[in-house]
Amino acid sequence: MSKNKKPKDNKKEFLQELISFLQRKGFVWGPEPEIYGGTAGFYTYAPLGKLLKNRVEEVIRKTLQKEEFFEVECPIVLEKKVWQASGHLKGFTDAMIACSKCKAVFRLDQLLEDYPETKHFKEAKQFLKFIKEKKLKCPSCEGGFKPQIKKHDLMMKTTVGINQEAYNRPETATATYLPFLRFTDFFRRQLVFGVFQIGKAFRNEISPRQHIIRMREFTQAEAQLFIKKELKNNFEKYKQIENNVLPLWDYKSQEKKQQPQSIKIRDALKKGFFKSQAYAWTIAVTYKLFTNIGIPPDKIRIRQHFPDEKAFYADDAWDVEINTKSFGWVEVCGVHDRTDYDLKQHAKYSKTPLEAFDEATEKKYIPHVLEIAFGTDRPVYALLDLFYEKKEKEQGKTIFKIPYHLSPVPIAIFPLMKKPELTSKAKQIHNNLSKEFLCIYDEAGQIGRRYLRAAESGTAFCITIDFETLEQKPETVTIRDRDTEKQVRIETGKLRETIRALINQEKKFEGMK
Repeated sequence: MSKNKKPKDNKKEFLQELISFLQRKGFVWGPEPEIYGGTAGFYTYAPLGKLLKNRVEEVIRKTLQKEEFFEVECPIVLEKKVWQASGHLKGFTDAMIACSKCKAVFRLDQLLEDYPETKHFKEAKQFLKFIKEKKLKCPSCEGGFKPQIKKHDLMMKTTVGINQEAYNRPETATATYLPFLRFTDFFRRQLVFGVFQIGKAFRNEISPRQHIIRMREFTQAEAQLFIKKELKNNFEKYKQIENNVLPLWDYKSQEKKQQPQSIKIRDALKKGFFKSQAYAWTIAVTYKLFTNIGIPPDKIRIRQHFPDEKAFYADDAWDVEINTKSFGWVEVCGVHDRTDYDLKQHAKYSKTPLEAFDEATEKKYIPHVLEIAFGTDRPVYALLDLFYEKKEKEQGKTIFKIPYHLSPVPIAIFPLMKKPELTSKAKQIHNNLSKEFLCIYDEAGQIGRRYLRAAESGTAFCITIDFETLEQKPETVTIRDRDTEKQVRIETGKLRETIRALINQEKKFEGMK
């Protein structure tokens, strides 16, 4: 290779290919508004992308509801005092540095993401010294950097009424704490209860990049377990998960550059990885949530924060990370033991005691909060990234092998040819199946082309109505599996139950005849 020739960047090439696919097939468009040139950090979920996002959020809801978390929906805009109490107005910032030549501005952590040794730096002078010693250059023009680090406010300010200062929420969690006294009444003074929210949040990012992984307007999903402190190590549900195995990467292994270890939760607790049974259970729920979404277990690791990396109020802090093809390991979720910090802060600023009552001891107490905090956009991106599969050019195929239960449009119905007797029967079957499943009907073009279009869209199964359908008694159709491309004939009367079982993974296509 020539000295001047740069090595091929496979990740960048894959990303460009993936983004092109997402735009062409109707998953994600943007940055929006495209006709005005686009603003970084704002995207449109196109028809297939929105369907996929809905499926992901359905799985999140089902997983959390099964664990007895109740969904709430709180305001997006809240007054200034709320954000003073939470600490966002003072400390919700990103460090930034500017190029002295082209004046481009960069987030410091993004500029230094390939240098993990900087993760524990606290002072601006540490960063500036490192940048100078490494002779780091501006990614845009290869100029040098100004010897100054500034703080950039991530809060998006707005006005309520004529002159009341307010802010769009940068997370859903803060709004969840505010109706705490209502929660205690609703949950009938239980010592443990859980709530969650899925909704929009806003952050005024300096230079959002990485497609829908980092946006200025995004969808967040956060769950809070409110629990009396004394129950954290006497947690009833812990027994259900103590033998579960998790891919844990504790901070000492990170320091030694060792790989994550698969370890039973009870052993992790004995080793001091987690400080409480309740927190260990929360981690287990989080892991199940991401595997339920469809992320392959071998693409997940759970990384412990270093002691100097944790927020000052956090008793425990671990992140879920997913290994993507385009960006490598990406943080998708944080799980934190926030102790009683938030309730105390809002009690102080609102001058309202935020306490629960233990009927057994007849004493008031302030619960601790265990939090699962993530967005739905990053898991959606991870699914698009991991399950997009382009075959070799000579095969001429692109397949989106999304797990069947997440398929945006799980069923496609095709008449073999555009003949009245076939199209009439196909439409009849489409109308019947549409009562339970989202189906598309397509009669345009050769059948092979239609199969390819469906595979690109992630459609799990294609049902073809041919002349045998009209001739055979009982009536049959062919059903084609996206991943294996195998086909079997099945009675139309058994279509619904068969598709239901296949989508829910209660039946495997390979076992059908």
